[in-house]
Amino acid sequence: MKFLKRTAVLLNALSTLARIRIMAPSVAGAALLAACTSVPPAGTLPAQPAAQASTLPGVKVGIALGGGAAKGFAHIGVIKILEANGFAPVVVAGTSAGSVVGALYASGMNALELQEKAVALDETKIRDLQFSSGGLILGQKLEDYVNEQVRRKPLERLAKPFVAVATRLEDGERIVFSQGNTGQAVRASSSVPGVFQPTAIGRSHFVDGGVVSPVPVDAARQLGADVVIAVDISNKARGQAPTGLLGTIGQSITIMGQKLGEAELARADVIIRPQVLDIGGADFTQRSVAIVEGERATIAAMPQIREKIAQAQAAKEQAARLARQRAAEAQRQACLEQRSRLQKITGKLADLAGLDAACGTP
Repeated sequence: MKFLKRTAVLLNALSTLARIRIMAPSVAGAALLAACTSVPPAGTLPAQPAAQASTLPGVKVGIALGGGAAKGFAHIGVIKILEANGFAPVVVAGTSAGSVVGALYASGMNALELQEKAVALDETKIRDLQFSSGGLILGQKLEDYVNEQVRRKPLERLAKPFVAVATRLEDGERIVFSQGNTGQAVRASSSVPGVFQPTAIGRSHFVDGGVVSPVPVDAARQLGADVVIAVDISNKARGQAPTGLLGTIGQSITIMGQKLGEAELARADVIIRPQVLDIGGADFTQRSVAIVEGERATIAAMPQIREKIAQAQAAKEQAARLARQRAAEAQRQACLEQRSRLQKITGKLADLAGLDAACGTP
């Protein structure tokens, strides 16, 4: 009789466990087990519908626009070619002249609109001479012009994330403007020492961002760019000895800026250098030439740009695969823990029910 009773209990337990597995939606523990049946062994990838490929985060292209006064028109040519090839930057960082182009671009203008603005630009709209001990140009006209072009939107409300880099005169700190008055930030970033008067904001005074960050690669990266394209239009020492006192001072400043920018430029994924060294910093008559040189340099860099973007996309896809594998393994572990709890209740019946297979194998 005892044997018959034990057999009956055993059969009853098996029947109950079978019902638990069949009626998984109504039992929390069985629901976990049911979910586990779809978990692949660790190290393999779960099947994904083809449509899910489009849900992978895309590569975020950022552009770092360097300073160079009138040479900055080359930035427009760079952006034109990037847009034409489907690689329009989604985040923008600018120093000095690069902040001017960057602000207008981030406001929602495309490259052709930027070119139209450049061609129509009247220098008197951005140049307000005011002789003082701080500089020859006040900078208020530049601030007003930029604010007019961006429809007086503050930095945080522009169409694309944008920052302008300036140098705080009191302590030499690199300051990245990401909020507030767009025109004022651009003015601060563009205040070339000795040419523009320092820009006063609150209790601080700011000068050209090129003093500490000639090409703002790090600022673009901090905006979340996966691939940073740096545009370097800065002056370079060209193997010629300067003449006179001013020439020596100017050459020395050029060398200092060149050395300063090298370390930050090395952190860019792609560096574009338009051939604009022969264009003077105040020569606005060469704006069309600068734009064309920007286009040429970017066309030459397109194979490298495509390669870097492809590498970044592959890295993102690999990270997504690893995340799916980690999620699958976590689900499997939850399944094993549920199996263990059921084993404590039913003895070895869980093994008889095939729960090991249900949880998958490592």
